[in-house]
Amino acid sequence: MLKLPLKIPFKMLNNTIRVIFILAFSLNYAQPTQYKSLTDLSYYDNQVADAYQQERCKLDLYFPEDAQNFPTIVWFHGGGLTSGSKAIPKQLKDKGVAVVAVNYRLHPKVNAPKYIEDAAAAVAWVFNNIEQYGGDPSQVYVCGFSSGGFLSLMVGLDQKWLKKYNIDSNTIKGIITLSATTFTNHTIRKEYGMKITQPLIDHYAPVYHSRGDASPITLITGDRENEFFGMYEENAYLKRMLKINGHQQNELIELGGYGHEIIKPGIPLLLRKINY
Repeated sequence: MLKLPLKIPFKMLNNTIRVIFILAFSLNYAQPTQYKSLTDLSYYDNQVADAYQQERCKLDLYFPEDAQNFPTIVWFHGGGLTSGSKAIPKQLKDKGVAVVAVNYRLHPKVNAPKYIEDAAAAVAWVFNNIEQYGGDPSQVYVCGFSSGGFLSLMVGLDQKWLKKYNIDSNTIKGIITLSATTFTNHTIRKEYGMKITQPLIDHYAPVYHSRGDASPITLITGDRENEFFGMYEENAYLKRMLKINGHQQNELIELGGYGHEIIKPGIPLLLRKINY
């Protein structure tokens, strides 16, 4: 006996179609992730010694709202330890990660090791505070351009700076630098009365602190023929010394055809390293 198709009341069918349409519309037009910015947060709490420290030792925090357990990129600007100011590169925005842009004190108002002390204090602030904004403190990446990369490497390789805050530098998820100084920074060499073209490796050189158990390190530079003051070779030497000391998770990327200014082509590589 032939059975007729099941009859669905028109009103019920109409409501079903309406629900399907609403769901499809919601999926196609879901609200994008909203981001919040907090500016000029002091990372020294109440330990500020003078007006200049109070002025410079601040950070900006940019993070996805209503999200949890996202990675955080700590970003140190360049400028040769003599200039520059905190700013979040636009290529790092809207990527599902938090970004912390850091100001630090500059020469000639201060000398070494104040720059490194500030960098360590800022990184410690992130470890101690990012969770309250939804971030995962086990996914903190320390990154920077030029002298900002130098500071990133010093904080990550010389363990004493974070140890002051009872933080193991090996808990940094990764160190990613763009055109970083790995020998003693040229401004610190000037403090010694040296020419900036005279190389030096001392305790203010990241390569001096090469060790096998450090966090993963990615070194990105411009073309060796176009880079600033042998920056490619400095990074190549750091990679070599890391390998000699048993460090396994390191990479050197040379961007052919580029000079020192590699933020624009370098940041997509940075994001790829943290899988974003």
